[in-house]
Amino acid sequence: MTLLRRFTITLPPGLRLLNANQRIHYRVRAEATEAIRGASMAQCSEDPSMRAALGLTPGGQPVLQHAYILGVLHPPSRRRADPANWYGSFKAAVDGLVDAGVLEDDDHTRVVGPDMRMGPVVKGGQIALHIQELSPEQHAAFQWQAVAAS
Repeated sequence: MTLLRRFTITLPPGLRLLNANQRIHYRVRAEATEAIRGASMAQCSEDPSMRAALGLTPGGQPVLQHAYILGVLHPPSRRRADPANWYGSFKAAVDGLVDAGVLEDDDHTRVVGPDMRMGPVVKGGQIALHIQELSPEQHAAFQWQAVAAS
């Protein structure tokens, strides 16, 4: 049985994060999205275990075929928050994983998640992606199967 790998990609604290409750100009949103995506991609090459996995992957092949992603929001304060409101930030960070070559794509045939949760307070706020490799069988178990009506 092959041991399935785990990685954690933590974006720098203080990075401007996107929240669904914000009403910001589309260009400001695009700049923040690009910054998050770029930071995620950069962290992949800075994390020693991820860098090693990227170096061992034959040319053009993604590191992971299937993955479960847990996204953790580390808020800047202890105020109540709904981590799902930061979906735009998590989506941009996962896109950075694709850009780095960790995943071929982030569609439902390859990725389960990101499942968003709250973490402890970090000054300036921060998000982290906990990535768990899934076997094809594990990934299939997460897929919803329609049941025919009788």
